[in-house]
Amino acid sequence: MKSAVAFVVLCLLMLHVQGQARLSAKRCLCQGSGVNMVRLQRVEKVEVYPPGPSCENVEIIVTLKNSAGQKCLNPESSFAQNYIKTAIKKRSLS
Repeated sequence: MKSAVAFVVLCLLMLHVQGQARLSAKRCLCQGSGVNMVRLQRVEKVEVYPPGPSCENVEIIVTLKNSAGQKCLNPESSFAQNYIKTAIKKRSLS
């Protein structure tokens, strides 16, 4: 009888634990808001990451020429918005 009660309690406990939402740590590539502007002559590559399950922010990562590293660009800055609009126009024309 005790083993049956223990089994039922264990099953209820497993159902309760399984049904809870996980609070996972956010794994954003950019910490903070990022820089508002980058000199276009120094830009080698631009990567845009939309919001997803690991990070709820739009992230724009700029790789600089001459192995100068990477910078996070503030997606809310007017520079970033204009840059993205220009890139979309150029891409749609080709």
